[in-house]
Amino acid sequence: MVYVFLAEGFEEIEALTPVDILRRGKVDVKTVGVGGKTIVSSHGIPVIADITADELSELDTAEAVILPGGMPGTLNLEKNETVINAVKYCYEKNRLIGAICAAPSILGHLGILGGKRATAFPGFEKALEGADFRNDFVSHDGMIITARGMGVSVDFALELLSVLKGEETADNVKNSIQCKA
Repeated sequence: MVYVFLAEGFEEIEALTPVDILRRGKVDVKTVGVGGKTIVSSHGIPVIADITADELSELDTAEAVILPGGMPGTLNLEKNETVINAVKYCYEKNRLIGAICAAPSILGHLGILGGKRATAFPGFEKALEGADFRNDFVSHDGMIITARGMGVSVDFALELLSVLKGEETADNVKNSIQCKA
């Protein structure tokens, strides 16, 4: 199971594009509402999560966690114990972690980017503590995938799918959505 965390003020494209792309690739994905079932995005769009953070009890089925950016969504994710525990769990178990825009700062603050290639939205470079910062749109190092922002959400999602289901599946989805990247 892949868990995509949604907190008040999240960037909807960064959250829902991975959900859509991964589901097209036949990956089991659940959106997880932090603070409730209906979460309002940074642009005022209410999204109904599949489950709430309080309902997420078993992490042993977690293949990956994904953290969308947005403000104050990133700050709200970082304040939530369930989110932090899920990220730590995936890191310790060598499971996939994806973070985009401002959200890679959470990984930096947790100290899990040490020596790893990573990127983030411009201005968040210093928050990627210990990372080998890259100006790439999407950066992939081991089981951590980071991306710069909303404009590369499809690329980010396809990279996640490639790790989870293989390059052939990612290419098939990419072609089916008429992506030119």
